[in-house]
Amino acid sequence: MDEILQIRNLSVEFYTRRGVLRAVDSVSLDVYKNQITAVVGESGSGKSTLASAILNVVQTPGIIVEGSEILFEGVDLLKLSEEEMRKYRWNEIAMVFQAAQNSLNPVVKIKDQILETYKAHRSATDQEIYERASKLLDYVRLDPERVLKSYPHELSGGMKQRVIIALSLLLNPKLLILDEPTTALDVITQAYIFDILVQLHKDTGITMLMFTHDVAIVAKIADRLAVMYAGKIVEVGDIREIFYNAKHPYTRGLLNAAPSLLDDVSKRKAIKGLPPDMISPPKGCRFHPRCSLANEYCREYEPCMKDLGNKHLVACHLYDKEALKDGSADVN
Repeated sequence: MDEILQIRNLSVEFYTRRGVLRAVDSVSLDVYKNQITAVVGESGSGKSTLASAILNVVQTPGIIVEGSEILFEGVDLLKLSEEEMRKYRWNEIAMVFQAAQNSLNPVVKIKDQILETYKAHRSATDQEIYERASKLLDYVRLDPERVLKSYPHELSGGMKQRVIIALSLLLNPKLLILDEPTTALDVITQAYIFDILVQLHKDTGITMLMFTHDVAIVAKIADRLAVMYAGKIVEVGDIREIFYNAKHPYTRGLLNAAPSLLDDVSKRKAIKGLPPDMISPPKGCRFHPRCSLANEYCREYEPCMKDLGNKHLVACHLYDKEALKDGSADVN
């Protein structure tokens, strides 16, 4: 497998009145060509900040910490000037932001927004752009003739989200980043959107990096899964490997709490406790206050990522021989 995106030691900080909040903390992650990689975690885990950092569009007052690397096809995007970065945004890497349907200009027709987006990056006649847009709108199961003439307020939430997906594909990017692509949509529309994304991947092989809290959805569409907790990646692996052989206690907790993964509702178990205060996170493993398997080693030392084989990685002292000497519970 070839990596199209390599994130190395990425950290993002926000300066607040209470202190420094490190929303993304020393994250490393590989995204492979022609695969769908999903990043899951609770709200506030740092998923959206990680997504925006890839395109270097972290909102003020956030900053990407020096020493971070984001390599796209071997090029460190964080070392590029803003002008150089423009050549990558939307051309090579496109992103569907959270609640992206609200980003459409309410007083401009869809056709004019598409024209403006295309011409900001490439040259083409209006007719050529309309033909490209019509094909994409038809692909996402919209009526091109109707939609191109419409203002955003004349479209439903699901229709606007599909317009955004079509816009993201306008310049034929190699990597599509999706940050909670179905937020604020009803369940039926969510399923419809994901069905379109799955078909898109089958038809084009486009690489996708999806950020979501919905574990049940990614079980159906992703090739690889990364689990994020309190700003850190705690487990990464093949989707089947993780769903059938999850190692990190937090990953197990997420799977046990997922509503669509268990037929017997009575067997669902919520993870006890709450995520930590990110301005003053606990020492050691950040999950230890909520983990029934934690011992003194977990409370004192931060775990490193360990390779269990087959690109299955986990950051947990349960798989650290030194930590097990301290009396951790049996991992099985």
